[in-house]
Formats: sequence, structure tokens, C-alpha cells
Amino acid sequence: MGSGSDLRNATGAQVRSACRSGTLTGPTPGLALGFVHANLVILPRDWAFDFLLFCQRNPKPCPVLDVTEPGDPEAKLVAPGSDLRTDLPAYRVWKNGELVEEPTDVTRHWRDDLVSFAIGCSFTFENALLDAGVPVRHIEQNVNVPMYRTNIPCKPAGRFSGPLVVSMRPLTPSQAVKATQVCSRFPRAHGAPVHFGAPAAIGIQNIDKPDFGDAVEIRAGEVPVFWACGVTPQAAVMQAKPPFAVTHKPGHMFLTDLKDTDLEGE
Repeated sequence: MGSGSDLRNATGAQVRSACRSGTLTGPTPGLALGFVHANLVILPRDWAFDFLLFCQRNPKPCPVLDVTEPGDPEAKLVAPGSDLRTDLPAYRVWKNGELVEEPTDVTRHWRDDLVSFAIGCSFTFENALLDAGVPVRHIEQNVNVPMYRTNIPCKPAGRFSGPLVVSMRPLTPSQAVKATQVCSRFPRAHGAPVHFGAPAAIGIQNIDKPDFGDAVEIRAGEVPVFWACGVTPQAAVMQAKPPFAVTHKPGHMFLTDLKDTDLEGE
């Protein structure tokens, strides 16, 4: 797995370049601090409207940052010059709702009818959390963020429906208050947390066994704090079963040229 340790203070473009060259194939938490991370969903054109409607009805987990023209792999609004086929560390390829491959490049899968969606990501606000003195455990432990399916349903749209997926960061109660204040400034990066403590109340049976990503240590005096997560669309893709789709591999994000301050208060 490619290392990103030297990319902590990189730009979004430098991270994309490392992905394109194959140097970076690992998760992106803590990389290009201050730049906006994005989730990726790529669908055939005839599925794109239903998915856009799903995002519009579920803005907390699915805040849309950019949508490409059919067949165009460049995210022109958020990363001019980018190539969504090569500029992520790792992808997931889906056929009829089944995961068939996790490549580091999807050029050979590209088609002229594909529409790409860049969706806000909670990694974006982690620089602001660190600046505010709020710890981010998965960055501390150099692992991927833990993510869980919940029993909270998203609002359906067309062929898309499914559960809310959440990411988790353990915090003390006072840190959780500060995190809520910080993250509320970033609605297009999932904003404030959606749940505190009591994982079972939102359908999470075992906090030590995330559905995506890695488990992290929860220390004495800390509670799990949950944010809406951009892996939610992947759960919807699995349920809708489009004939073909590409997403990012959870935790392996698309780095844009936007700065976190560009999203504040939007």
C-alpha cells in the first residue's frame, strides 16, 4: 500500500499526481490538510438523474460539490486538469450491485455515457478540528476512519434508497461540543454530528467491527461521535444494483483544489 506520510502538507493537486503515478494507493485521512476531500460516484447517464435527486433529498450524507458532463473525466469545478479515472488512490467497480474489483485506475472501464459526482467528505473538516485542539483518533493511529451502516433510512429517490452510513470519531463530551461548533461551519462536508454515544440506538451492534475502514481506540471518558458519511451512496448503489458503477474505495478520497475555508458557511 502506498504511503501518504510525506503528503500531509501537500496540495490537492500533489495528492492527485501521487495517485496518478501509482505512488499513493492508501487512505487519504490527514493528507493535504486544509484541502477539500471528496467522495466519488460514477454512474451511467440514464441513472444519473435518479442519483442527483437522491443527493438533493439527502444533503447531509450526500452534499454535491461537482457533477461532470457525460463521458468527461475532469472535475472542472473543483479540480481543473484532474482525471477522475486515475486521480484517486483506489476505486471500487460495481456490476449489478456486486463489488467486482478494487483497482487503482479505472481508465479501462471508462465509457462515454458515464457521469461523475464529487460529494463532500468529513475528512475536509479534520484540519479545522485539529486546529481547534480536537483530536482525530484515526489520524493519530494512522488508520482509516471507522464507518458503519445504521438503521436510519435515507429518503428514497427514483431507483435509489438505502441506510445512512456514518463515520465515527471518539471524543470526550467537551470535545464533542467543540467539534459540533467547528463542523457546523462545513455543511458541504457533512456538517455537525448526527448522533452521540449509544451506537445500538442507530443500529450499530459492535463498535469494534466497522462495516468499512478500521476500528479505533475509544479511551476512558470518551464517547463515539457519529457524522453522516459519503459512503452512504455506496450503500444505495449496492441496493439499487445499477448494471455498472464506480465509486471510491472507502477512505481513499479524491483531493480537490478547494480549500476547507471555501466551504465554510455554504
